[in-house]
Amino acid sequence: MTEGAGAVAGDLPDELTAAEAGMWQAFRNGSVYDLSCGDAVVDDPHGGHPWGPERSVRARIVAWLLLDGPPALAGRVSALKLAGVRIVGTLDLSGGTVQPYAELRGCRFDEEVLVPEARFTTLRMVDCAVPRLEAARVHTVGDLHLPRCRFQNGVRLTDAHIGTDLMLNQAVVYRDRSGRSISADGMTVGQDLQAEMLQSHGELRLRSAKVGVSLSLRGATLDNPYSRYALNAPQLTVERTLYLTPAGVGSPLLSGTTPARGTRIQRFECRGGIRLDDGRFGDAVDFERARFTLTDDQELSLRRVHASELRFLGEMPQRGKVVLSGARIVNLVDRAASWPGPGNLHMGGFVYENLVPRGPFPLTGRLDWVAAATAEYAPEPYERLAAVLRAAGEDEDAREVLLAKQRRRRETLPPAAKIWGFVQDWAVAYGYRPGRAAVWMAVLWAAGTLAFAHADHPPMSHDAHPYWSPALFTLDLLLPVIDLGQVNQWQLRGGWQWLAAAMILLGWILATTVAAGATRLLRRG
Repeated sequence: MTEGAGAVAGDLPDELTAAEAGMWQAFRNGSVYDLSCGDAVVDDPHGGHPWGPERSVRARIVAWLLLDGPPALAGRVSALKLAGVRIVGTLDLSGGTVQPYAELRGCRFDEEVLVPEARFTTLRMVDCAVPRLEAARVHTVGDLHLPRCRFQNGVRLTDAHIGTDLMLNQAVVYRDRSGRSISADGMTVGQDLQAEMLQSHGELRLRSAKVGVSLSLRGATLDNPYSRYALNAPQLTVERTLYLTPAGVGSPLLSGTTPARGTRIQRFECRGGIRLDDGRFGDAVDFERARFTLTDDQELSLRRVHASELRFLGEMPQRGKVVLSGARIVNLVDRAASWPGPGNLHMGGFVYENLVPRGPFPLTGRLDWVAAATAEYAPEPYERLAAVLRAAGEDEDAREVLLAKQRRRRETLPPAAKIWGFVQDWAVAYGYRPGRAAVWMAVLWAAGTLAFAHADHPPMSHDAHPYWSPALFTLDLLLPVIDLGQVNQWQLRGGWQWLAAAMILLGWILATTVAAGATRLLRRG
């Protein structure tokens, strides 16, 4: 009987082996076809124990069933449900339309699985050993589940369309010839992409991918010592949250939840750079307890990212750079110990609206944070921090930040301007502490009054002159522009003239610095 001759009638083809005949009948019945022997060591699809002909079916027979299989038995729904089966040869469903439900558990594939441009309702491969999955532009109405599978030569999901969920929990994926573990540029996932405790050995690419709900890499390990990025996902869109956080180990009920106290957890760990440039995240990007191992030329790059919340709560990278240039965040939830030191943090154009520190994060620490991000003086990070503090009602802290900005700016000025900057800082703290000018004025007034009380002060005119008042005379010297009618009525000689000149000069300096500070405050307001 030729292949396909009895498919419509449901007759059993003559050429099938005993294992394939059993699979054929199970397909028509919609039942699970389990060839496991019950020995966990022998049944391990990733182990080295050989599976003989009694557990083997040809890939082309599997393809026959999925693409053009026999009708279901009366009252049944046909489905391919395999467990503990070895598939011999290349399973090629390229461009095909698969109507039956397909689920393979604990199966072993001798060669790659080819499903590019194929269409499925739902495809589940659980705990399978697969040399490679080639699924570019695959389309599923429902789920694509690949949990606990091992792929020796990578997975390709470029431009794939997954109707509901894509699951890669506890999968182990090794790189292909191009150095990529999973290539999923342009992929669309209707709901969640779950890759919890994924082990990726190579570059995980998600360029321009779109996820309808959340993307979870809880407890995942991304390891790529071969090139720059372990996670390369520019222009990624996630409608809700990207989780790079711990996962609870040992209970499937912990998936998507915060592990309870006492639960053994596995952190998200990345050995290689992360690129999320131009990403859009509806709720948050969460780095809770994440661990990054970077080389000096690698980055955790969040350039121009937009998110409602950034939870920067991981371990501080010992090497490499954290780049937030151009990012726009509503709530920045962070920890002082999570940020790298000077030279390894870049925040040019970084906009955030609220600061929500976890644990102690004093103002001195915030100023160190800004200084670490500006190897060369730049006003914008200081002004952004001051604006956020002012909006939160922390006006005094905002003034301290702007004062720190002026002191940092002073370091870049030429010597003459630098000296004038020191004078402004000494006198009125660049206008951010205006009360200091009143203190200096009172001190100079008191000192001048005491000194001029002992001065020889013949009048300019013996016919008419006011009563000598050292206090009024000193005040007339200190107040520029205002004339109290004292200075031009009395003659001073010798050192008293020099003291009077010094008082006039100090008065002008105080007035000028106060005016400069007031102008700065009015401009800021």
